[in-house]
Amino acid sequence: MRPMLATPGPIVPLGTGWCHEVKWDGMRALVDVRAGRVRLSSRTERDVTVAFPELVADASGLSAFDDLLLDGEIVVMRGGRPSFAALAERFNVTSARVADQLAAQAPVTLMAFDVLRAAGTDVTSRPLRQRRQLLEGAGLGSAWVQVPPAFDNGADLVTATAEQGIEGIVSKRWDSTYLPGRRSDDWRKVVHRNTESYVIGGWRYEVDTRDRLGAILIGTPGPGGLAFRGRIGSGLAGRAGANLLPRLRELRTEKVPFADDIPTADRQGTQWVSPEIVIDVEFHAVTDDGRLRQPSWKGIRPDLTPEDLLPRRADA
Repeated sequence: MRPMLATPGPIVPLGTGWCHEVKWDGMRALVDVRAGRVRLSSRTERDVTVAFPELVADASGLSAFDDLLLDGEIVVMRGGRPSFAALAERFNVTSARVADQLAAQAPVTLMAFDVLRAAGTDVTSRPLRQRRQLLEGAGLGSAWVQVPPAFDNGADLVTATAEQGIEGIVSKRWDSTYLPGRRSDDWRKVVHRNTESYVIGGWRYEVDTRDRLGAILIGTPGPGGLAFRGRIGSGLAGRAGANLLPRLRELRTEKVPFADDIPTADRQGTQWVSPEIVIDVEFHAVTDDGRLRQPSWKGIRPDLTPEDLLPRRADA
């Protein structure tokens, strides 16, 4: 089974027919418990049980159930907020030994927000209000499993999540049934996005071409060069990339403009450029190591120079 998905939207729905939940920045998972045995599957139905031993352990409380199917988000919490960077290295772990080591360093929490089967009964056809009552009454709750609250006021939750640097919110109709694998208008998500200016330090062709821009590498200027902030491909297809590529070719250089080491996956195939072009980038969040989450191209800022982005001294 694949989980039900929310439809993106610009505004939060109003009215008493809706409830609102925090949108956690983690890994979506279905948790299937049968006769005390816990199985975790990803959004694409891949078995990821071995990667999260703390959820399988008795201490999580999940194995105490005889028959239960939950929908939720697996997160690593840092400073009261989900850290996608801390979670990312656990996605593809297949070694139990490595998984145990990572669990000790960055333990996960399952944020359970829906129940799809309870005591052998499929409840997906029941309205969300009833499923929520089942979930809250199931007795879940430990250091590794939580049932986060649902809120009546979506506007207030949007404001609060934005202030706290959390990804966004999901609004759900109280009378909605659960539709496995489908994106429904009965579930709507509002995600916070940020826009800031960065400098281009490198670029790559689109795979298997020599005439189309595939991605750019960006950074924040500083005294020692650019601080690497990630690679962007989204938004560069078509006219945007075609217009930018000639300018990047003119600025090609052998010198790497970034002050920090560039990961091999980003370095391979990259052409370095003199850091002169300032652009605006839209993104969801910044990871613990300073990389942009889900960045996308917005456009060139001809009114700005890299010097304009340098940190201002407090006494300036």
